[in-house]
Amino acid sequence: MATLTYHVAVSLDNFIADQAMMDGNIDSTLFLFEGEHVPDFLSEIQEYDAVLMGAKTYEFGFKFGAKPGEPGYKGIKHYIFSSSMQFESNAEVELVKSDAIEFIKNLKHQENGKLWLCGGGELAGALLAHQLIDQLVLKVNPVMVGEGIPLFGSAKPRLKLELVDMKQYANGVTKPTYNIVYV
Repeated sequence: MATLTYHVAVSLDNFIADQAMMDGNIDSTLFLFEGEHVPDFLSEIQEYDAVLMGAKTYEFGFKFGAKPGEPGYKGIKHYIFSSSMQFESNAEVELVKSDAIEFIKNLKHQENGKLWLCGGGELAGALLAHQLIDQLVLKVNPVMVGEGIPLFGSAKPRLKLELVDMKQYANGVTKPTYNIVYV
């Protein structure tokens, strides 16, 4: 059975994107895109067998020149969950228009290895409500953004977390890793 890890950057006030990112103004975001946490992240994502993301997260790559049907991360199978996007699935990127919860539940049971949920917040909240996320890896940016996309969208989870690793970087980014204990 595969494990599902929600591995995502977050502000101290639990937003995975600030208003600047939502508006496409990457240069004015408070999130840190430079520092020693970046090569660590790029190395870590190579350990995943597949990446799962909602439409908004996938479309964010379009701001950097990516095209529909192209992978955002080379060498990792992509599953994109959207009922409105239109592109042909291929060996690298599969567009899933069916129920995301059932699809991911089946994927976890059929596969071995590590699945990476990289966003978005609403998808994460729905998966958490169905107890499908096994681990939480947060790249906590030393910023508070006030508004944006919440870590778990509109869901208000009540969780017990078991800290299994903690890393701190010189630029103030911390990276706690938690196993989720469903109660």
